[in-house]
Amino acid sequence: MSALRDDDHLVYAPMVAADVDDVFALEQQVYPHPWTRGNFSDSLGSGYNAWVLRERGGALIGYFLLMPIVDEAHLLNVAVAAARQGEGLGRYLLDKVAACARGLSMDSILLEVRPSNVRALAVYQQYGYTEIGRRRGYYPAHDGKREDAIVMRFVL
Repeated sequence: MSALRDDDHLVYAPMVAADVDDVFALEQQVYPHPWTRGNFSDSLGSGYNAWVLRERGGALIGYFLLMPIVDEAHLLNVAVAAARQGEGLGRYLLDKVAACARGLSMDSILLEVRPSNVRALAVYQQYGYTEIGRRRGYYPAHDGKREDAIVMRFVL
């Protein structure tokens, strides 16, 4: 697949192995319990739909990884660089997630989010995701504790 230019400032393209270091660095900046570099490499190796969003000059500003499962896509990870949050780029990436899932003939998108991640939770709710359940103790938390996950679905 070739890169798709959405406007003069952004380049949206499939994630490739050469992106993993930048993606891993961004992940460490925005998440208290980040994925490992291996998680990203393994996801690419498994053929999951993975995309990056860069400024025209090359700086990474966001990414997502989407895993299709029968008729539902699972949004495994999505992030926007801390310095660029609040600019609507999260919604932009969710638009791309939905387009990708539709292109795979999925019926819906499923994701998990920490209840403590109120900013992301608000973005998902405003986009139209609805809570369908909870996964108890899903995420690692500080001091060896665990945090629940809110399970959300978006119907395409």
